[in-house]
Parts: sequence; structure tokens; C-alpha cells
Amino acid sequence: MKKSISTLLFYFISVSLFSQKVYTPDWESLDKRPVPSWFEDAKFGIFIHWGIYSVPAFSSEWYSRNMYIQGSPEYEHHIKTYGEHKNFGYKDFIPMFKAEKFNPDEWAELFKEAGANYVVPVAEHHDGFQMYRSEISHWNAYEMGPGRDVLGELKNACQKREMQIGASSHRIEHWFFMGHGKEFESDIKDPMQRGDFYWPAMPEPEDLHDIFSKPEPTEEFLQDWLVRTCEIIDRYHPKILYFDWWIQHSACKPYLKKLAAYYYNRAQEWGEQVVINYKHDAFQFGTAVPDVERGQFADVKPYFWQTDTAIALNSWCYTENNQFRPAADILCDLVDIVSKNGCLLLNVGPKADGTISREDREILLKIGDWMKVNGEAIYETKVWRKYGEGPTKIVEGQFSDGIKKNFTSEDFRFTTSGGKLYAIALKCSSNGEYCIRSLGEQDASRQANFHGIIKNVETLGATEKTEWRRDGQGLHIKSGLVSDSPVVFKIDID
Repeated sequence: MKKSISTLLFYFISVSLFSQKVYTPDWESLDKRPVPSWFEDAKFGIFIHWGIYSVPAFSSEWYSRNMYIQGSPEYEHHIKTYGEHKNFGYKDFIPMFKAEKFNPDEWAELFKEAGANYVVPVAEHHDGFQMYRSEISHWNAYEMGPGRDVLGELKNACQKREMQIGASSHRIEHWFFMGHGKEFESDIKDPMQRGDFYWPAMPEPEDLHDIFSKPEPTEEFLQDWLVRTCEIIDRYHPKILYFDWWIQHSACKPYLKKLAAYYYNRAQEWGEQVVINYKHDAFQFGTAVPDVERGQFADVKPYFWQTDTAIALNSWCYTENNQFRPAADILCDLVDIVSKNGCLLLNVGPKADGTISREDREILLKIGDWMKVNGEAIYETKVWRKYGEGPTKIVEGQFSDGIKKNFTSEDFRFTTSGGKLYAIALKCSSNGEYCIRSLGEQDASRQANFHGIIKNVETLGATEKTEWRRDGQGLHIKSGLVSDSPVVFKIDID
């Protein structure tokens, strides 16, 4: 039954692609898709890594791969804790994944309190377990483990609170993710067929970043990936489709075009604006929104982009040894990203029982408290003539979020909205004094800087009147606000 449904769905996708007149599966057509205005305005979203890997809660969400690599910490931990792999494999965690305390309304309320405008749960991670109801595979949270349609329940809870819901697919890596289990006596063994949990468990390429590496996924696997993703589209109508890495491989390119055309055409039918997030030039520039994993750009970009990062530095899922980032550091990243024409997707890793850790909650609520006061400098803003000023340099590129940024009270970021300019000091001054050099009085005939009229300066969240003056050195501000988070100055200009 499952196979016939999959075949029919693939047929429907093929027919649909060529019957629709709006988007066709080629880069030229897909390049006409605009970035949704709601996405550009949202600025801040929540990512959720939750699945079977939350049960062992050891090392990271890559436990399913690494536990089968002989000699790895995960391999040794698994034998010590659960026994030999032939007797207790990854699939045996499924009955332990009960999610008995999972409350989607509590999650959604927390995310709303944190100031998020969109939520992107991982629908399927590399391990191949679907966190949604599926007609394609039995290996899903609705039929096994929790016995619940996690994605569907989260969608309903988020929509009640006017947050957009997305879905993340990491399925593409599954073709090799469990392959090391065939290298010794384990529960991963041939023969396998489509629909089996571990299928296809192929050998892993030597260089996972080589876009022409061999072996590569088969046509059968790529078709399966396509119909699984289209099932998510049709069943849940996500406003965002996020894809993890490896879809940039050359073997995936034809399927990416088919998927994008199908998604955009379906959204056209719904009357919705949707967006695809991608990495590593998997999609041709202009056809979707690029994403920088655990990093950001050093300068403003003329195109809209996204950073995805996690509250924990060491893992995307919950582990017993998560290294949590301070809320103030995350807020500095958010401000920096928004000033450079981007948005932030911040990950939370719930526990296997469905609860969110005390540390995650506290950090999210601190972010939310700041956003309640200063959100007008973030939401629905645009970039100014320059992103900022100050001595601290941003290390550009992926996986740089672990590099500590020692911001000073001389580091400012700018946004603009509703005729107001927002100058955001990334660190509170110890004496309450600030100087914004970009807003100094300049000789317009010599300097191509700001020459507008400043009518007033206000410190958001302050109870006392903000003192200010302007000279050739800059805009001098005196504020009594004391904070361990960025300080926002609202500047009335004419």
C-alpha cells in the first residue's frame, strides 16, 4: 500500500509540474519568485531539533550515524549503556521516545513569549524518522514512539498565536547516514528495500563536501526524497521549507528544481507567500533564500538572508552536557544580522519526554523581555545607509558562533522603520555615555555621510530623559539605562 501511494504521488508531482503555468522546473523560471514580505519583516524564528536522538541525549543529533562508527565516543557509549549493536540498534530507541510530556501549546506560548514570528520544526532528520503523519513510511511519530502527529500539532498551536509554521527536511543525508553499521555485526544489514528504516545505508563518500563525490544517491532514493518532501507540502502547507546541507550535490540538482517548482506552484494555489532556505549554493542564487549555518556576514548584503544557530554551542538536540550561550550574546547576533539584511532562526532542543530545559526556557524568556521593549528596532525594519560602526570585527562564515565577540559601547548597529533611525549599542556603556560617529555634523561638500536633521533621541526602556548633542565628532548621548543586553536609541530625524 505504501509503495503504491508513493508511486501515485510521484506521478501526480510529475503531471502537476508541467500542467502549471506559473513556475517550471528550471532556474530561469524559479528566479522570478520574490522573497515573501512577511519573511523579511519577521526577523526572528525558532528552530526545533527533536526526535529519536533525544533519547540517548549523548554528544549530538548525529548519534544515529556515529554510534555505528567503531571506536567513536558514541560507539563506546552505546555498548557501555545499551549493549552490542546487533542486540540494541538505533531503531530500538523508538519505543523509548514516548514524548509523554509534550504539550504543543506550551511550546508555542514559550516561542511567542520569546518574540518569535515563525517556527521551523525538523520534520525528518538524517536518521530517517518522520515527526509527522505519513502515508509513505510507517517509521513516523504518528504510528510509533509518541503516537502523535508532532508537526501537525505544532502547526495548529503556532497558528493560534499568529506565528508562521515551516518544516525542515534533513532526509537527503539518510542515504549514507547509517552505512557504517554494515561494517561490523549490527542490526543494519542487507537485504534492504525502499521503506525499510535504515534503507539504503550506502557507503559514505570520503569527502562529504565534494559535490561530485561517489558513490551518490540512486534515482530511487532521490524520488523517495522528492515524494516525502511533497507529502509535507501537501499535508501541512508550510510557509517555509528549510533544507540542511548535502542537497548541493550534483545528483540532487534536477530534483531540487522539481521540488521548488512544485512548492511554489502549490503555494500559488493556496494564495500564500512561501520561502525555501538553503546552504552551499544548492539552489541557484535568486530562486530561494540563502542560509548561513552557525555564522553570519561581516558586512551588509543587498539580498535577504538567514542565519540558523542554536542556543547550545555543542549540539542542535538536547544533551546532558549542552553548553548554553548567554541571551545577551544571542541578542547581539540578532541585532548584527538584522542590520545586515538578515534574520535569525534560533534552535531549541527539547528533551525526549517533550519538556524544554530550564536553561533553554530562561534564555528564550530573556530574549523575549528584551524584544518586548526594543522590538520596534528589529521587526519590520530595513537596512540603513550603513549597517553599523565600531572596533569589533565579525568573523565571517559558517560555524563561527563559538568565537566570542567582545563588543564594546562603541559598537553600533543601525536599522530604520517608520521614519525613525535606530542606533543600537551592542554593549551598555559603563558611564552611560555614547558617541555615534556616523551621525556627527559633517561638511556635506566633503563627506558622503549623514546630513539629516536630528530632532530627538530616546533610549528605549529608559525612565529618564535622554540627553544628547551633536558636533563634528558625532552624536553624543547620555543615558541612565543600565543593561547587560544591547541598548537601543530611537532617533527622530527630518
